[in-house]
Amino acid sequence: MISQKKSKSSHRWLSEHFQDAYVKKAQKNKIRSRAWFKLEQLDKSNKLFKSGMNVIDLGSSPGSWSQYAMQKIGKKGRIIACDILPMKPIIGVNFFQGDFRNKKILNLILNSLHNIKLDLVMSDMAPNITGNFSIDMPRIINLSQLALKISDYVLSKNGIFLLKSFQGEGFNEFYKEIKILFSKVKICKPKTSRTRSREIFILATR
Repeated sequence: MISQKKSKSSHRWLSEHFQDAYVKKAQKNKIRSRAWFKLEQLDKSNKLFKSGMNVIDLGSSPGSWSQYAMQKIGKKGRIIACDILPMKPIIGVNFFQGDFRNKKILNLILNSLHNIKLDLVMSDMAPNITGNFSIDMPRIINLSQLALKISDYVLSKNGIFLLKSFQGEGFNEFYKEIKILFSKVKICKPKTSRTRSREIFILATR
């Protein structure tokens, strides 16, 4: 019965995904994923990017956030991207494949900065979602806390932290952690996020 429910749920998700207007728009415009439009909407509302910024993109694959950011920051800016999954090259983006929880990968990323502070840390990371939020939420919060630790270490005085997270158990406590480290924190939900999704974005500035 459980596998049957999962297959029905997966079939419904795939059907909705391929009928999604943003998926179709991404395919038409040779954009790597619909996540591009989420970042675009967040940027238009909050003016995230400026020419020449230094950016890190955590959970970057397939690369739509790096793709969007590169257009905004121009050739004088730089992007460091990291994901467990592979990502096709993007001009101007220095990609590291691996789990940044691994000290070796994290040190490679930090060493590539050459002590330069970053203007923006953006994280679109998420674990493999099982659909069981008693399992998923601790994993989500764990990744979110790791992204927060990195942002606290590498961000400049006026740096911006943009994080995808999900509403659920443990979120309120994590949100309080962010408010300790940043002077302005707000929750955003772009129109591109599916209505029934618990997905939200946290935008924090110093």
